Amino acid sequence: MTSLSLAARRIGRHLAMMVTATALAIGMTGSLVPGTAMARQAVAASGPLGAQYDAGGTNIDFRIHSSRATRIDLYLYRVASGGQEATALTLAKDTTTNVWSTRVAVTTIQGQYGITGAVYYGYRAWGPNWRYDPAWTKGSSAGFVSDVDAAGNRFNPNKLLTDPYARELSHDPVTPAGPSSTLYATGPQYRTLDSGAQAPKGIVLTGPATNTGTKPTRALKDDIVYEVHVRGLTQNDPTVPSAYRGSYRGAGLKAPELAALGVTAVEFLPIHESQNDANDVDATSTAGDNYWGYSTLNYFAPDRRYSSDKSPGGPTREFAAMVKAYHDVGIKVFADVVYNHTAEGGPWSQGDKNTYSLFSLRGLDNPTYYSLTSDLQNPWDNTGVGGNVNTYNPVTRNLITDSLAYWKNTLGVDGFRFDLAPVLGNTCQHGCFGYSRTDADTALNRITALMPARPAGGGTGTDWIAEPWALGNGTYQVGNFPPGWSEWNDKYRDTLRRDQNALGVENVVPGDLATRFAGSSDLYQDDGRAPFNSVNFITAHDGFTLADLYRCNTKNNNQPWPYGPSDGGSDHNISWDQGGIAADQRKAARNGLALLMLSAGTPMMNGGDEYLRSLRCNNNPYNLDSSANWLSTERSTDQSTFRTYAQRLIAFRKAHPALRPASFYTASDANGNGMGMLQWFTPAGAAPDNAYWSSANNHALAWRIDGTELSDPSSALYVGYNGWSGDVDFTLPSPGAGKSWYRVTDTSTWAEGTDQVAQPGSESHIGGAGTVYRLNGRSTLLLIAK
Repeated sequence: MTSLSLAARRIGRHLAMMVTATALAIGMTGSLVPGTAMARQAVAASGPLGAQYDAGGTNIDFRIHSSRATRIDLYLYRVASGGQEATALTLAKDTTTNVWSTRVAVTTIQGQYGITGAVYYGYRAWGPNWRYDPAWTKGSSAGFVSDVDAAGNRFNPNKLLTDPYARELSHDPVTPAGPSSTLYATGPQYRTLDSGAQAPKGIVLTGPATNTGTKPTRALKDDIVYEVHVRGLTQNDPTVPSAYRGSYRGAGLKAPELAALGVTAVEFLPIHESQNDANDVDATSTAGDNYWGYSTLNYFAPDRRYSSDKSPGGPTREFAAMVKAYHDVGIKVFADVVYNHTAEGGPWSQGDKNTYSLFSLRGLDNPTYYSLTSDLQNPWDNTGVGGNVNTYNPVTRNLITDSLAYWKNTLGVDGFRFDLAPVLGNTCQHGCFGYSRTDADTALNRITALMPARPAGGGTGTDWIAEPWALGNGTYQVGNFPPGWSEWNDKYRDTLRRDQNALGVENVVPGDLATRFAGSSDLYQDDGRAPFNSVNFITAHDGFTLADLYRCNTKNNNQPWPYGPSDGGSDHNISWDQGGIAADQRKAARNGLALLMLSAGTPMMNGGDEYLRSLRCNNNPYNLDSSANWLSTERSTDQSTFRTYAQRLIAFRKAHPALRPASFYTASDANGNGMGMLQWFTPAGAAPDNAYWSSANNHALAWRIDGTELSDPSSALYVGYNGWSGDVDFTLPSPGAGKSWYRVTDTSTWAEGTDQVAQPGSESHIGGAGTVYRLNGRSTLLLIAK
């Protein structure tokens, strides 16, 4: 579970009147015709939501949705912060669509309102709980009825609201020079504080004329996913010009290096605008810092902090240029997205229904955008992040799909990983939670209906990846996502961790290992999905790094800067320090990475794992915007050796299609009958029987993949895994007529070095059928036939 609040706690009915993802994909702008003011308002209401220049660039159309507001005013500003509005304009409501709109001529904006640069804007809204009163002025309580009414409305005109469809935001609510968060709060203490001068503003872009290059069409089964933070990738990298470190531009400069490592898809932690401008207020303090970014302020705006060009339009252009840099070297770009909750969060204190933050959605149409309790007084929160987004509401579904279409079609993103994705399968708007895999009206199914998944064999399409769990009842849905969706597979992670790190403590039977190594058919085959729908991982940003997984028995989060302090973090890490023996720790890491790269499924590695990055046992560094949490280019000899090991393992996987099946392997049965693509063996070379498969006393397993059916350059591959602490003799099966087995790698300590994974053509000859190979304890063997 990866959202900021979770980490800190750890304890088909599309509305025709709304813009759809399909409309965005084809660039719908609406019909623009001259006429009366009333006609112009009606025309303005018919186009896409947000603020856009018309085709001729002579007018700006502003459109925003609210079904419950009784009045919405548009505020235009000359500056992003510190100044009062240049003008306020009342919007007209289309009672059929509930879209509020106005059109403003550019000549009026420049001549009458004196806005000659970027156009900054926001909204103020009134509704049943705060009625419009002509006597109202900024900072007054005129018209106030209640902070929340019986219908769940939370309007407050003293809070300037950002447009949910704004393409960029000017800044975060709290900045190094800005106010405390109380400025945005409701409740008796704060409701009359006016946020207008300091609040974030939307920015009207003149047009995202972006070039994101040619999108890779590679099948997901052929990808090597590298999860990393945009800022952390280069903030500590002296090879990147200082002006570009920690930015989209800096990240783009790393594309050739990641391509050389073998990465084919880079998955960036959240790049939607989130509250992180204040991270540098005190460089040695973690209080309130949000490094990971799982707290979204806007679903369209690239985070301005990650742009070296922070001028209006700069983040959008720079993000697109970064995508192009990756596309130019054949790497896909995946975005980690958070559509399950927002930065508006939950109540400020338990039991207080009045004091909440108002940045955007809550102040525009609270029951439309958020799932609420049955009495509509509080958020429905079964994920621990302050309240669920109301993903089953058609208007909110459209917001999600429109946002995805924008990132996909305009900014070039190839795939998406969804934080706490079961929320997008919710079928209950208020007072309950009910996940459905089959309901066509869930956001999950609307997403893939509008933007189909990439075909199994590759081609055009989108790679959709779910984090298939959350915290509350009914939210653990591993293996239960709809067709078209892939999933992070925590069962893969935990099975391998238990076998490596909990021998004699937790029971792992060979059948469990075999199921995970072969693509987790128990999770994905029954609903027609494929091995690649299992995104296999041993580590991710949330939890221990690969090095720490085998160096740390327990978390150590309460340590001084820059490795802490961080609160929360799981107490169930299934980690082990290998008895404190450094060589064994490195060997365990080699095993983990080898098994990951030799398993059917889509492998994902965490940034820095290729060189054994350590956070000194901090397993929850969500708040560490520090040198310890940024990747480093300074490597010890052991780290450099491990990077070579990782690079060559990745290259081996990419060279052998037998490891990347598009469908599940056919296998011999438990008695060895049949000659499928995959054959399992005991160390003695026999086919495992049912007793062997189901015994937790067996900790060694081998398998042979017949590559002839999968166009593999080697006719066969053999993997032997010894999970015991002592040596085990493996009797090798036939490599095929006229062929012998050759060793690609043995993860044993004796083989450690830069050539631990042999280069093609330099593999060591081992022998033929019946050859006995002694494999050291807790080691993995990889052979090819030739």
